[in-house]
Formats: sequence, C-alpha cells, structure tokens
Amino acid sequence: MFADPQSITVNAVAQSLPAVERNGMSSAYQKDDGSYKLTVSHQYGKRKRFTVRIDTNKIAPDPLAAANNQLYTSSAYLVVDAPLVGYTNAELRDLAAALTSWASSANLLKVLGGET
Repeated sequence: MFADPQSITVNAVAQSLPAVERNGMSSAYQKDDGSYKLTVSHQYGKRKRFTVRIDTNKIAPDPLAAANNQLYTSSAYLVVDAPLVGYTNAELRDLAAALTSWASSANLLKVLGGET
C-alpha cells in the first residue's frame, strides 16, 4: 500500500493527495478541493493490467459565452498490460520506464499537437 498522502507535481507545484479510497485492488488519492485525483489499480483475469491515472478538473470560461463558466475535466494514465506468465515484473518495469522516458516534454507536446 502506498503512503498516505501521495504527492504529484504539476507545473512545478506539489499537490498533496490524501487517500480517499482503498481496497484490495485499487487506491484513490484526492486533493481536498477535488481538483486532482490519483488512482492506482490492478486487474487480474486472462491477463494482468496495472493502471496509474491522474484526473483533474477546473472551472474556466465557456469559449462560446465568456460570461459563463464551465467545468472541464482531463486525465492522463499509464497502463501496463501483460499475460499472466512470460514477463517478469522487472521486464514490465523496464518497458514502462522506456515509455515514461520517451514521453519527454518535447515529445508530449508533439503528440498533443497531433504528430504521429
């Protein structure tokens, strides 16, 4: 079980996320104002799947009616999906580390800009 609270850093600002839910297969950590939520979950079936997800929301002006505010949401997550046998945890870690290393700020901006 991860420590309580968890911390994420968004745009150089640390966000403290206390645990709000814990069970055998997942845990959720959320900022007190609900603006950030971190979820760590596991699924086991014919394959095993591990997910780490950050959800965020904010209130911002509606681009079609600037006088009106809207709730906007977004999320980012990493999923490791593997067969029940055939890969070690170290091999799966190395694969996920390769992806997170590749996902530099410059590469993410290219992806978000529509490059393939």
